[in-house]
Amino acid sequence: METDKTELNNRSLCENVSKKWWGGTTPNVLIADAATSQALVYAKSLQEIGLNVTTVATGRGTLDELEKAQTDLVILDMDLPDIDGLQILKHISARQGRAAAVVTSSNGSLNGAIRALRLGAYDYLVKPFGVQRLIAAARDALDGGGHGRQMTNVSVDGSVAEALVGSSPPMRAVHETIRTAAASKATVFVTGESGTGKEVVARLIHGMSPRRDKPHIAINCSAIPRDLIESEVFGHVKGAFTGAVRDRAGAAIQADGGTLFLDEICEMNWDLQAKLLRFLQDGTIRRVGATKSERVDVRIICATNRDPANEVQAGRFREDLYYRLHVIAIRLPPLRERGGDAVEIARALLAQYAAEERKQFRRLSPCAEATIAGYHWPGNVRQLQNVLRTAVVFNDGEVLTAEALPELSGPSAKLSRLMPVETFAGSRAVATDNASSDDETSDDAPSVAKIKPLAEVERDIINRAIRACNNNIARAAAALGVSPSTIYRKRQQWERGGEF
Repeated sequence: METDKTELNNRSLCENVSKKWWGGTTPNVLIADAATSQALVYAKSLQEIGLNVTTVATGRGTLDELEKAQTDLVILDMDLPDIDGLQILKHISARQGRAAAVVTSSNGSLNGAIRALRLGAYDYLVKPFGVQRLIAAARDALDGGGHGRQMTNVSVDGSVAEALVGSSPPMRAVHETIRTAAASKATVFVTGESGTGKEVVARLIHGMSPRRDKPHIAINCSAIPRDLIESEVFGHVKGAFTGAVRDRAGAAIQADGGTLFLDEICEMNWDLQAKLLRFLQDGTIRRVGATKSERVDVRIICATNRDPANEVQAGRFREDLYYRLHVIAIRLPPLRERGGDAVEIARALLAQYAAEERKQFRRLSPCAEATIAGYHWPGNVRQLQNVLRTAVVFNDGEVLTAEALPELSGPSAKLSRLMPVETFAGSRAVATDNASSDDETSDDAPSVAKIKPLAEVERDIINRAIRACNNNIARAAAALGVSPSTIYRKRQQWERGGEF
């Protein structure tokens, strides 16, 4: 009986989709999957809810079918034998009146999921998955992602997904922990500096979890006034306080069955921490002004840019709540600790922003990449996004050069700020402008005789930077905030004995 009811609901939903977007016509679905027997199972399940379905087993067959027939939805396997799935997805995204796309793969790579979703895929299904999961994804994609409309699943936001792109060892560890956390019901505690992608992690965990079809509700504990945050989290009843003119469901009730994300959890006041602890222990909440408790089923993910252990020691965060929340811990490394990830992220951002701003950029120059690799990124991925967006808006051409990145070469990015350079050179820090040299004394005012010519000081600083970067001119130039050509030109002048 339950199965029959589910089928009727699915058929009704599909009919509603058809009426809404295609004037009552039946949507056409293309399944591209090399596993023919599995593709037939998928096709049958979608045909049973009233969709027209065609199956192909190759990338070339997919492209041919897209050219000869109107397609509203593509169920695209990333592992086709002849053409990379991402290339096909790019082709789909570039088509006028493009089809919606749901991507499938037997490889649960988080990087792969992020790239697919960033290229316009509406959902990402990891094999094996049930037919009901496929039907739900197809229904949602046709309802929200088709007919030339690109929408983004709750699992990832294309504008910030780059935060988790990267193959550095720290990020590989993060990816593995996210996959483990997604399959679990345990509470997750995400820590990391501002701009490292904590909210993206929360949304990905929800989007990859069994709760993906239920709400994902986010609360920023630092952005809500202290006297209102309890109402925001747990809700209130009419008349509970001045301005409470009607009953209101808080975030915990809105997220029932899904995920509640508490950002900046260390900003939560002490009294509310106690109520959150009680909620975690017995699964019930009480709205402000209510006399009865309500049972709610939510998974908690929380985040902070502080060190929660230090907050506990300082008496600002409850120790018992900390241990209740700190079950699965994910530390997002700052961008400066992620090796070459900054350049990889920048390449992805350049392609995205160039398309959005209708610019010609195709790649970063070697000097620009060296500048990005050498910068310390205090604002992390968020800062990198802002820098690349600004550069694309105010410049154009096939190659984005270092000169288009003024934020990375201005006074605030000079040697005094960028050193030490251990993060990319693995060497001892270079002395900054205000560091004392060997021949300086501790006198408050050095004598005129000890003042060096500016050209000599500049030459000394440049040579120190080159040595610290293991004779890598590009990295030294990035650290100094100048173009590598500037260093090469000055070295030629030194060899000729010329002035600066």
